[in-house]
Amino acid sequence: MPSNWEKIMSITKEGVKSIATIRSKIQRGKKIALLIDGPNILRKEFNVKLEDIVDALEKIGNIRVAKVVLNQYAPQGLIEAVANQGFEPIIVPGETGVKLVVEAMREVYNPNIDILALATRNAEFLPLILKAKEKGKETVVIGIEPGFSSALKHGADYIILLTPEEAEK
Repeated sequence: MPSNWEKIMSITKEGVKSIATIRSKIQRGKKIALLIDGPNILRKEFNVKLEDIVDALEKIGNIRVAKVVLNQYAPQGLIEAVANQGFEPIIVPGETGVKLVVEAMREVYNPNIDILALATRNAEFLPLILKAKEKGKETVVIGIEPGFSSALKHGADYIILLTPEEAEK
């Protein structure tokens, strides 16, 4: 006779999953902090969907922190879409880089996070990646061509390159 715990079911997009599947997922992965440079990655010409990034990272571990840093010019529809996907939208006046680094450094010093995942194409974040590695965090950089910094590609432990075909799913 199954215990009450084993009877618990979870409804997901794909349908019903047993708690055993959920339990194995929790045990399998490392804890990931995902930070997205909104103006750099979430552009109309790239057609990047947040689900594409999440799906790629879930193969590595479990996303525990998910934030998107946007500037004040972000359309309200984008802000709502980010929030509806379960991400925390952070709106800043002007340049997003400083706020992204501040949020990332919080996660670098968070003992509950194993991996820092940064979605950007900008080489200005290389010192952040190097500091995270120095402090014992694994690093993932998610980017898209054109303009994906080769310095970032070489500095990170793992790279997820979104191609236009993947982004158009």
